[in-house]
Amino acid sequence: MRLEGRKISFRYNRGPWVLREVSIAVRAGEIVGLAGPSGCGKTTLGRILSGYLAPLAGEVTLDGQPLPRSGRHPVQLIHQHPERAVNPRWRMRQTLEEGGMPEEALLESLGVEEGWLDRWPNELSGGELQRICIARALGSGARFVIADEMTAMLDAVSQAQVWHAVLSKARRENVALLAISHDLNLLEKICDRILRWEELKSANPGSD
Repeated sequence: MRLEGRKISFRYNRGPWVLREVSIAVRAGEIVGLAGPSGCGKTTLGRILSGYLAPLAGEVTLDGQPLPRSGRHPVQLIHQHPERAVNPRWRMRQTLEEGGMPEEALLESLGVEEGWLDRWPNELSGGELQRICIARALGSGARFVIADEMTAMLDAVSQAQVWHAVLSKARRENVALLAISHDLNLLEKICDRILRWEELKSANPGSD
């Protein structure tokens, strides 16, 4: 199985081009890093690959077919800002149950406490809410997970715990992971291969 973006171009409201003819591919079971500075367009590309945004040109395919428009989505995005990814009118248990309640072992490995599940989003810290969002993405049955700076708000010890849990799940179940980060040192520790943003751009001379 292969997730691929071909010659993706995008801009917001006729502003400057954020992406122009950017191509990227991730195969099933791969742990791939995408490194680049803040504001370069990594997050926009992640949102397009996961179906949250439609490219203005180019296409995103899964095994050569367009991404599905209904049913459980095979590509899940873990946002850098978890408060934007949850329904503020749902308690955490409902948030998790929406995509299929993750197994208890996964919740434990991510440090999700049972008491959090009956709380509202605004009753959790950013780090606690992010662990919930990670559990939801990994427990959804997705074959591809895009992690956009997903541990940036956690301390070093918590980052190590979360990444260990995520990588163990991905390796065990052959889930592909695209880890988006400006932290090259982190990506070098966890990834099978790393794509540098400037290389993506140099491979596509028309990009801004």
